[in-house]
Formats: sequence, C-alpha cells, structure tokens
Amino acid sequence: MSHDFVLEPAERWLAHDPDPETQSELRRLIDAARAGEEGVRDELAERFAGPLEFGTAGIRGVLGAGESRMNRAVILRTTAGLARYLLATLGDKARSAGVVVGHDARRMSREFAEDAACALAAAGIPSHLSPRPCPTPIAAFAVGHLGAAAGVMVTASHNPPEYNGYKVYWDNAAQIVPPHDTGIATAIDASPPADQVPRVPLDEARQRGLVRDFPEDLEPAYLRAIRGLAVRADGDRNLRIVYTPLHGVGNRLVREALAQAGFTRVTSVPEQAEPDGAFPTVAFPNPEEKGAMDLAFALAKKEGADIVLANDPDVDRLAVAVRRPDGEYVQLTGNQVGVLLGHYLLTEGGAQGGGSATERRLVLASCVSTPMLGAIAAALGVHYEETLTGFKWIANRAMDIERSTGARFVFGFEEALGYTIGPVVRDKDGIGAAVVLAELAAVRKAEGKTLLDELQALTRTYGLYMSGQRSYTLRGVDGVEKIASIMAALRKSPPAELGGVPVVAWRDFEARTRTSSDGKAEPLVLPPSNVLVYELDGGSRIIARPSGTEPKIKFYFDVREPVAADEPLADAEARAAARLDALATAFSALAGIG
Repeated sequence: MSHDFVLEPAERWLAHDPDPETQSELRRLIDAARAGEEGVRDELAERFAGPLEFGTAGIRGVLGAGESRMNRAVILRTTAGLARYLLATLGDKARSAGVVVGHDARRMSREFAEDAACALAAAGIPSHLSPRPCPTPIAAFAVGHLGAAAGVMVTASHNPPEYNGYKVYWDNAAQIVPPHDTGIATAIDASPPADQVPRVPLDEARQRGLVRDFPEDLEPAYLRAIRGLAVRADGDRNLRIVYTPLHGVGNRLVREALAQAGFTRVTSVPEQAEPDGAFPTVAFPNPEEKGAMDLAFALAKKEGADIVLANDPDVDRLAVAVRRPDGEYVQLTGNQVGVLLGHYLLTEGGAQGGGSATERRLVLASCVSTPMLGAIAAALGVHYEETLTGFKWIANRAMDIERSTGARFVFGFEEALGYTIGPVVRDKDGIGAAVVLAELAAVRKAEGKTLLDELQALTRTYGLYMSGQRSYTLRGVDGVEKIASIMAALRKSPPAELGGVPVVAWRDFEARTRTSSDGKAEPLVLPPSNVLVYELDGGSRIIARPSGTEPKIKFYFDVREPVAADEPLADAEARAAARLDALATAFSALAGIG
C-alpha cells in the first residue's frame, strides 16, 4: 500500500484540529492539493515538516493551520506538556501558586492565552490571566510579585504581523533555561492530539477559581517598583519626549511611568499609539529596522523634542534617538544606550547606583555586546560578567551570583536593545529603561548637555569602541558542513595575530575554557555553546558563532581606539573604522569565506 507523505499528515492533523478557522484553512489546502493546484503540495509539506521546536525561548512561528504553524491546536498541546512538567517538578506548588498567563495585542493572542488558561485549569493548575493586552515586563514581574510557579507570555515581540509566540518563565520569574526547556519539550511530545487535551470552559474555570484576572494592584505595584529605580530627581523635567509604541501595548503604561517620574511633556505618535496587531504604518515593527522610526522623527522635529523613545510591540526593548545641534535626530545603538545606562547607574547615587566602598555590585552583558561596559565596570571596581546571547542567561546568571556572593545586581543589557535595571523584572524591561534613560537625559539637560555629549565624554575617558558584524549565508547540507568545518578549524588552530594585532587569549564556550597566548587555561562559568571569542591586544575582539535560527555563520568585531585629549573624535572614528574593516577582512580570509 502506497502512502501520501504530504496529504496523510495533513488529514490526521485536520481530524484533531479543535479550531473551525484553521480546520477550514487546512481543508481548502488539502482539496487544492488533491486537485493538483500548483505549489500547494509544497506548502503542505512545509506546514508539516515537523512540530515547532520548543526551546529556551518557547515557541514562535507564523500563524496558520498545521503542526509547523502557530495555532490553537499547538497552544493546547504545548500547554498540556507544560502542565504535565510543572506537576512532575513542582507538584503542589503548581496547584497552589498557579501560572501567570499574559498576552500582547497580536492576532490570536487573546484566544491563545484563554486556551492556555483553560488547559491549565483542566490539569488542576490555576492561572492569573491578563484581563487585557499587557507588556511582557508586566507578565514577568507578575510571576515574582504573585509568587507563581511559572509564567506564559503569548507574544512574538518585534516579529512581523503574521507571527505569534509562546514564551515560558520559571518560578524565579526569569525565562527558562536547561534542563527545563528539554523537559517541557519532552512532555509536549507526549501530549495527546489537540482535541483530546482536556479543557475547562473559561466561565466554569472562573467560577471554580481556576482562572482569575491579574489583581488590580499589580500594575500599581510595578509602577512603584519602577519609581524605586530613580537615581536623581534634580534633572530638568521639562525634557520634551516623543514616544512611539509601534502599534504595541506600551503607550498607556510607559506614559504613566514617565508621568510618575515627573515627565509630563510626552507626545505619542498618534498613528502608532493604539494597539494594532496588523502594524499598519511599519513594514516590520522593530525599532532597529530602517523606517520604523520615521513617523516618530517627523513628530519630534515638529515638537522640538529633546529625545525620542520607542518600544517594540511587547515593550521589552527600548530604542532611543537624540536631537543633534542641527535639529536632526540620530538613533543610538543598543550598545550606546547600554553604556549610557550602565555608567549612569554605577556612578550616580540612588537606589541602584552609588553604593558603599565595600558593597559588591554586579553588571552583566551578553557576549556579543560592546566590551566598553566591562571596561567601565573594571575602572569602577564593579564585578562584570558576560553571558551567552539571550536575556534568559543574563537574568539567571545574575541571580546565581546574587545568591552565591551577596552582590547587588545593578544592570544587564544586550546589544539588541534589551536592558534591565535592578531586580524589578528578571527579563528585558523597556518601561523601566525608558524612565531611567529619560532621567539621565533630564540630568544632562539641566547641565546644558545632551546624551550625545555624554557619549563623547565617555569615549574620551574609556576610549572609542566601535562594533561591526559580518554574516555569511551557507544553505543546504553543504552549508551546514561548511559552517561546522569553519568552526572546527578555528577551534583547532587559533590565530596568533589578526590584522597585525596579537591575540592575547581566546575563549571556547563549547569547551568552557579561556586560554591565554602563553597556554595558561582557566574555566568559563557558562553553559556550553558553539561560540569562539578572540581577545586582541589593546582591547579589541572577534567573536565567531553559527546562527541558531538561520543557515548563517556570524562574525562580530569590536575595536577599541584610544583618543588623545585634544584630538577630534572624528579622527579616532576614522581610525577605528579602518581597523574594523581590516580585522573583518583578515578574519574572513582566515576562515576561508567572504
């Protein structure tokens, strides 16, 4: 008997799909494939190429019917697996403390959140359900504030409108790390077909106390905690701010947090102020993308704003732009914002900065973020560590160090616009970062300066740091083998110099060792990962790693250029750019690519 390996999986899925909308979508595709419509079999094969992989970021994918798409069937099976794992690992705590379930304003986010709550209820696990779309930092804060056993946030963050996702927090209020990701994934694999996943109807679950809305005091408690991040209250609160949530869920809470900090001259971009999962005014709702901030810049020029603040749709990232003397606006990089925030928090007094001479303070950054924050921390005697990419590593490592040393966590960041300040939120928090960044801008405005002046002063003190990246796409089986061979060769024979600059040490995150040029090795306190870092004389470095989501190998370059006291910064920038290009060319040639 012959098998149709495209249509049979689709038919099996259709038989168990509980959602009439995706049932209809899949039935149309099956009928079109049977009729021989061009391209439909390929689309079905792609939709059933395997289930969405549950990892340390949960799951994320394009909305639609099929096992490789985000839909209600996938949400139900995922939640059934999560519930089984929670009961196996946390037992009574899961039943008593429950799970926070938040969601953004994307298409199907509310439906997915309600399905998750109803499936948890059937497993005897209560949920704290967001009554309306909420920022990711609120959901993360809620896990800790409510003492929940876990958290679920339905969001695809800054992805295009056709995407949605499902991320999971553990009872420490941080995103899950191993072994929980693999444990949950195994439990999901054992879940029954979606229409056989038990669910308690939402109204019944509410009546039985198995689903309850976020408590009314949750947002006020979060805003009080944000106010506690204040460093200085003496800045110019007449700072003019233009803000955009990029059609996300940030407008109400960000404006409230800014107002409570004394910033009342805040103007939101009207076309982007209300939540809209279609993101109609931007091609890609990521403030890093070209064009995403155009409406904000136009409004800022009209209003004469000092700074522009933007969040991505779920409010966990923050973008910043500053007015130049010529009236134009320049958008800061994530590295620049991270350095500004980190230096301010470490050098000024207040709840997060300052600190006594004996107090042990802690800052962290991802390994692909600028090393400039590490240089600042070293100069100030502050403990600094780098983690793997992904904010889950920053949050969990910070808590490990806090527990083992008694250090006070001050700040963590990653170059992709992610920042967290203190222990309020154990994840990226675009609200808290916006308030503290506005405070810094207000302090400098009172001194007749801007954030650009601050960056220039830091550059003259610590040197000019410049970052760059080269990515190479290598598709197919041959591409996978080529990427593996490049990493193996770099690992086996680390270079002694690059671009004429000596390599003083190299870090192999897979072997978890740092080896100096004299052969002395020391362990790295990091989970194993396929990442190589080469430290160069003078503070520059190169990082090589395969992409975790695309058929690419990525090289990151950071150079440090000293700046003479009376030297124009443009001269140092030109030297740094030339060195960056030379390093990138030399390393790509060493890797046999480019």
